Amino acid sequence: MTEPSDQTSNADPEKFERDRARVEGGFWPKLRRIAAKVPFLNDLVAAYYCALDPKSPFQVRAVLMGALAYFVMPIDFVPDFIALFGFADDATVLYGAVKMVAKHITPEHREKAAIAIAKMEA
Repeated sequence: MTEPSDQTSNADPEKFERDRARVEGGFWPKLRRIAAKVPFLNDLVAAYYCALDPKSPFQVRAVLMGALAYFVMPIDFVPDFIALFGFADDATVLYGAVKMVAKHITPEHREKAAIAIAKMEA
């Protein structure tokens, strides 16, 4: 995978805001339902914080926000209720996005993720 450019962006700010609204409304409820199935939970939650961080490059935030929006969409390519396969498409999209922008996920994002996961599991 190639790294999104930090200098130029093809990302659409209006789409970013639509995705952001969808993510802000659906990320935590869905994550609570499926957290035990996500082998890269820490990376996923750290990516969420990276996507919300205004210090992250916009292109990075847009990549992550798009993947997170796909994750929370009520309708997706393979419905989540299908045993064994339903979460596979979400996981593939999320894992690819996280790996693509991993160098932008900071220790601060990871710390926030650890705190949020601990609260969620309590």
